Amino acid sequence: MTSTESTSTERTSTERFRAEYAQVAMRSIPAPLAVLTRGEGARVWDVEGREYLDFLAGIAVNSLGHAHPAFVEAVSRQAATIAHVSNYFAAAPTIELAERLVRLTGGDRVFLCNSGTEAMEAAVKLARRTGRPRILALENAFHGRTTGALALTGKPAMRAPFEPLLPGVEHLPSTIAALEEAIGDDVAALVLEPIKGEAGVLDLPPDYLAAARELTARHGALLIVDEIQAGAGRTGEWFAFQSAGITPDAIALAKGIGGGFPIGALVAFGAAAELLRPGDHGSTFGGNPLAAATANAVLAEIERAGLVENARTRGTELRLAILGMASDLVTDVQGSGLLLGVGLARPVANRVATRALELGLIVNAAAADRIRLAPPLIIGATEVARFAEIFAAALADVERELAAESAQDTPEGAPA
Repeated sequence: MTSTESTSTERTSTERFRAEYAQVAMRSIPAPLAVLTRGEGARVWDVEGREYLDFLAGIAVNSLGHAHPAFVEAVSRQAATIAHVSNYFAAAPTIELAERLVRLTGGDRVFLCNSGTEAMEAAVKLARRTGRPRILALENAFHGRTTGALALTGKPAMRAPFEPLLPGVEHLPSTIAALEEAIGDDVAALVLEPIKGEAGVLDLPPDYLAAARELTARHGALLIVDEIQAGAGRTGEWFAFQSAGITPDAIALAKGIGGGFPIGALVAFGAAAELLRPGDHGSTFGGNPLAAATANAVLAEIERAGLVENARTRGTELRLAILGMASDLVTDVQGSGLLLGVGLARPVANRVATRALELGLIVNAAAADRIRLAPPLIIGATEVARFAEIFAAALADVERELAAESAQDTPEGAPA
């Protein structure tokens, strides 16, 4: 091997890229699991040419998978015309996107921004505009990392280093009884995820959304639904709140609506759509033509290709495949459509996810005992079958490791 070849090989090694990344990235950013170079559909490749089946999709972002022609064409076409105009002006793609979101959600007005956490910040302002002092949120929920969204997040370990945060936020257990006890006429809003994605994809109790709608309406409080992970067809409905047959006062969107391009939105319904007044909120980049054109293309393709229905069908296949695996580790499957969480009998989710990655499958250890699945909405039966093969192998390998460790810990002569 020549010196040139040696240098080239060294530069493309995962270890070299990780070391370089560690030198320049803030310490709040974890070391990358792999260094990816390209993707196609539901597959990605790393710097060393290894192929992976992607069942995380950028954390429920890449609705159309990787390098989808509709996404590529929209970005290219809009970038060649006009990309940014600020919020002093408008462009046709921005107006089209707002109209599209109103149609798909049944809402009335849209605020466009750049991310999910920004959509939640807009939601906080919406709640504050009611003039009421209290905001209710749920324990173990996640709404973002900026300070307003973090105040809503029901994970004390995340909040503690940055307190004091936004005052007046109370975190409740996810029970109807707790909500009935806490709510009153001084509550501005109840904020919730219809499915707790970051907690490991946990369902709310049956009828919780319906009860939340009835109680908030009775007390004149807003019901704000965080659809950042669950929206854009992922759960087998366009938006998860629709499966409960309710109409919220506002929903926060991001992730899947842009298909990989950063964008967020707050959609408000009815009287809530009139709460924010001129000058109350804004965003320099929010709703820029490049992001809006891309989101239009992604949402149009989800409609055209029937991907909402596909999420429902493939989600059922996935659930059945997982529950049918011969593994003592699997305890439950929660979530809906293509946002699923696999419960594990022991806190070994990181080990399962690591082994799956080694075998060529990307999944996420969202909690110590839960694996999150959020594949692209384009997956078919072939991808589901391949997932089942690799995931079952990963579970089996971890079970063998646990058994070996247990045998080593058993004193000689003692019953195993």
